[in-house]
Formats: sequence, C-alpha cells, structure tokens
Amino acid sequence: MKVKEAMNQGVMTVDPDIKPWEAFQKMYKDGVRRLFVMDEEKPVGVVSYSDLIAILWSIKPNKDEMSSLKISDIMSDNIVTISADDGIEDAANLMVRADISGLLVLEDEKPVGVITRTDICRLVAAEVLVPI
Repeated sequence: MKVKEAMNQGVMTVDPDIKPWEAFQKMYKDGVRRLFVMDEEKPVGVVSYSDLIAILWSIKPNKDEMSSLKISDIMSDNIVTISADDGIEDAANLMVRADISGLLVLEDEKPVGVITRTDICRLVAAEVLVPI
C-alpha cells in the first residue's frame, strides 16, 4: 500500500509570524496534533501540540515574553518528509528511525498530506481484525 492511500489529505499550515497562542487555538479548533510552518509555499518547520503546551505553560506568567514570541521561535526546522508514492512500510520505518509521530507527504515536491503513527496503527488493526 502506498502512503497516498492512507494519508490525511491536506496539510494544516501556519505562517512563521503567527503567535503560539493562535497556533494552539488553530490546532484545538481543527483537531490536529501538528502544524507545518510555511514560508512562501515552502515548509520551513513543524510544531506539535505537546511542544506548544509546554511553551505556553512555561511562559504563561510572563505576558511580555508571550507577546513577542512567534511560532518560528519555537518550531522544529527538522521536517521529515516522504513521497506520496512510497510504501507504508517506508513511512513506518522512517518514523521509528526519526522518533517522530508524523510525516509531511510530498508529491512533486509540494505538501499534499500527512501520515501519522495513528494512521498506520489503524491499517494494522484493520488487517488484523478483517476475517480471512
């Protein structure tokens, strides 16, 4: 099975200048666990829900620090990607090796989706539970 058959289509993105609180609200509203930071249609970073919680919790008392902080200040610039035409096994191995829970899926070098550990676990469970 190919990544494009199991990925979540579309990519939740934010601008590098967005405030962390705004990014958190977007994640919460849209029910996603990661946002990709895009600069002129090019992915430049990724921020996870747990990273945002940790940052917001640590700076909550300091409103001055909160107002000056941008998502580009806290994002990881280590974006791990996979091709839409690669196999699910490749995606799983890449996530394990990189110790991450999701990959940005590219097609013709453009972001087209995301595949996560949860997506792969659902596939495994479906194969196990489907009668032969």
